[in-house]
Amino acid sequence: MPTLGTQNIATSYPQLLKTFGTGGLPSAGAVEVITDGDNTSSALSVGIDAVQSTGSFTVSSNSRLLGSVTFGSSLTASTGTSTIGTLFASGLATFGTSFTASTGTGTIGTLSASTATISTATIPLQLGAITFGSNITASTGTATIGTATISTATISSATIPTINGVSTFTTGFTSSTGTNTLGTIASTTINNTGLATVGTLEIGATGPNITKVSFGTAAFTSATVAAHSAADATTGTFALTGAELGDIVIGSINYLGSTTGTVQIMTNFYPIASNVVRYAVISKGSTAGTVPAGTIIATAMRFTA
Repeated sequence: MPTLGTQNIATSYPQLLKTFGTGGLPSAGAVEVITDGDNTSSALSVGIDAVQSTGSFTVSSNSRLLGSVTFGSSLTASTGTSTIGTLFASGLATFGTSFTASTGTGTIGTLSASTATISTATIPLQLGAITFGSNITASTGTATIGTATISTATISSATIPTINGVSTFTTGFTSSTGTNTLGTIASTTINNTGLATVGTLEIGATGPNITKVSFGTAAFTSATVAAHSAADATTGTFALTGAELGDIVIGSINYLGSTTGTVQIMTNFYPIASNVVRYAVISKGSTAGTVPAGTIIATAMRFTA
């Protein structure tokens, strides 16, 4: 101890270091404050398995931390690149230029980042409400959101989920392309300027329900219709796609004139097989053996209770 020279111990206490207590280093898990010979405490405390500093701790050269590192309030990397295997920060961590986790897992309690570019990230489960200040963008993959409250949203392409409950549209519902299939619509007024395809349409509060409407035309000329009989009647069939047995068929013929004129007309239409409808026409006053030329216009309707 050359700095003590020939001094007596009694006169050199300020130059000697000792533990605060009288028993030397404490047992495992505890530390003792280092004091000088005059009992002035330093910022350093030591034990047999720990070192602690209550003041500033400066390392002038490289340091290597092999265990877990806990930052009580803040971590600041003023320059260069910080490479950390595993980081546990209970408080706020501020990085001046960059932060790189080359291996392991980086667990951060609170992170304030003005701009962050993340190539790959595993997003944790968020059980509470999440507020995004300006926007959220998922460039690829699938974003699954439990409940989202959005004031304004612009969606270029989306897969709409199945909605099993009631859906309420405050102002309007517009589908620019494609087909909308809706199970049940409860509305006092429906205005539709385009084409509406309805599977089942209920008339009134309790029915009946119309499930099918078929429409078609057929030529009513001497080439397709049997000549009027002596009883001034003719019958025949024509194709009406979609008609089935039991449908109600309503029809008309746009011309039933003859050389002697038409005094009284009776028509009857009914399906006799799938896609086939029979007609019967009695035109009192027409000349027997003639067929007035015209067109049959017919509609078949199917109802359920």
